[in-house]
Amino acid sequence: MLQTKKADFGEIAKKFNINPIVARVIRNRDVVGDKEIEEYLNTNIDTLSSPWLFKDMDKAVDILKIKIAGKNKIRIISDYDVDGICSGYILNKALSELGADVDVVVPHRVNDGYGINESLIQDAKDAGIDTIITCDNGIAAKEQVDFAKELGMTVVITDHHEVPFVEEDGEKKYIVPNADAVVNHKQVTCEYPFKDLCGAMVAYQLMRALYESMGQNQKNLESLLVYGAMATVCDVVPLKGENRTIVKTGLELIKTTKDVGLNALIDACSINKESIGSYHFGFILGPCLNASGRLDTAKRAVDLLNESDSEKALADAKKLKSLNDERKDITEQGAKEAIDIAREMKDRVLVLYLPNCHESVAGIIAGRVKEFFNKPSIVLTDAEDCVKGSGRSIDEYDMFENLSQVKDLFLKFGGHKMAAGLSIEKENIDELRTRLNEKCTLTEEDLMKKIEVDSELPFKFATFGLVNDLKKLEPFGVGNKKPIFAGKHIQINRIKILGKEGKAIRLEMTDESGFKMQGIMFNKSKRFMKFLSEKFGQDEIDKVMEGVANEIKLMLLYYPNINEFNGRQYLQLIIESFC
Repeated sequence: MLQTKKADFGEIAKKFNINPIVARVIRNRDVVGDKEIEEYLNTNIDTLSSPWLFKDMDKAVDILKIKIAGKNKIRIISDYDVDGICSGYILNKALSELGADVDVVVPHRVNDGYGINESLIQDAKDAGIDTIITCDNGIAAKEQVDFAKELGMTVVITDHHEVPFVEEDGEKKYIVPNADAVVNHKQVTCEYPFKDLCGAMVAYQLMRALYESMGQNQKNLESLLVYGAMATVCDVVPLKGENRTIVKTGLELIKTTKDVGLNALIDACSINKESIGSYHFGFILGPCLNASGRLDTAKRAVDLLNESDSEKALADAKKLKSLNDERKDITEQGAKEAIDIAREMKDRVLVLYLPNCHESVAGIIAGRVKEFFNKPSIVLTDAEDCVKGSGRSIDEYDMFENLSQVKDLFLKFGGHKMAAGLSIEKENIDELRTRLNEKCTLTEEDLMKKIEVDSELPFKFATFGLVNDLKKLEPFGVGNKKPIFAGKHIQINRIKILGKEGKAIRLEMTDESGFKMQGIMFNKSKRFMKFLSEKFGQDEIDKVMEGVANEIKLMLLYYPNINEFNGRQYLQLIIESFC
């Protein structure tokens, strides 16, 4: 789908000293008006909204000041994913520096399940804990908070998930736990203007307000934005507005971080700090932290981030990387099984039961299935006393809203528009599948996978200047997609398969105007060669492999890139799709 949003691209380019093609991309991201364009191109962490706009922020700050002064024991209870781990680290680090008597407990994915529970609360009470702070969880824990209050404990909730509700006479009645303070921008009466913060950034904003109230310099907290940025990417919240500013700032700060644990993880993953991008957060560093909570205990990740001995930190980081490698193998097996099952289903909402799947990778597998079929997907697996699962959705389907309509089937559930977690009795799986599909309003058009193309890009316009200007739009991710360009009737002059495993392909190409360019394609070599064989035949493939005249002309989607080899820079196109 070629985007055709209108604006005076020449004027925008002139005013902001950017390529007109980049001006078009900015308009395609719905960034409109001089003020918004300026903020988009020149992000500044000082533009982050005031933490005092959160509902109950004043209550939470007053409580923590009293508890710190009184040396009351505070326990942070986080989630076991990257957002939860980073949330807990931010709170623990900041509160410790203020002199608080504080520790962190991360629930065990299998033994405890998601979020705070009565057992964790009782353990805290038995340990002499006075105050519990939840992070990245708690908004759905009404009964659990009531239990803590019965024990005489103080509870502060920090969360970013949707507030549970019941419908009465067609109106939503929200169920907010009876905590001493609930800091969550998803509350209807919360005035915080940006509604897409992750859990770690809600925790960060609480610490900003606390530091200000206690007369401490908020700049001392900025190093913790690295963890807020990683959590923002890994929790797949939209990279718009404040989130984009947070990630861009965090990516700059990580280059100079002195945090021993984080540096050890970077080294264990063989990453060059100078080139770290949102990709490394989302697909390398974050998954290593996540793997501890999936296959072992998230305490490993928490301990790594808190480690001060560099040798021990490196050994711990290598263990996390090894766990993540193991997680990848388990995921590949589970994803293949799930996709094979889903091929036989006509449902618009896929509910898949994989009894032997490790429950910790159900969400990742659901994401793979969703990507493959472009359908909302829920993967369920056997747990100790019930069936547990995770769902991942497409833009056209609000998963939390739709699961809320059948919540009578669940033992427990929570989430947001694009993802959810749930527990259910095994005998209710078929009914869940049936009812979700009966209520589903998705059309065939909704389920059609769409690629939004920013513009056609003849090869002669793919310049060094354009590539450098496109870098100003980073970081890319959900809500701020990497630009994609198209070329039609592109002649493929030569194909070379690269590497021992042949996972990359280099193309020599000529566009309609006769301009030559080199392209490279990753991880699509088998599919690409199969496509060429079916469309053009083996004779034409033999010709193009030898670099002689042939009939292979394609439409390609691509992104311009600067490659460096032996000290020389040259332009190439990263090919994303073909037909």
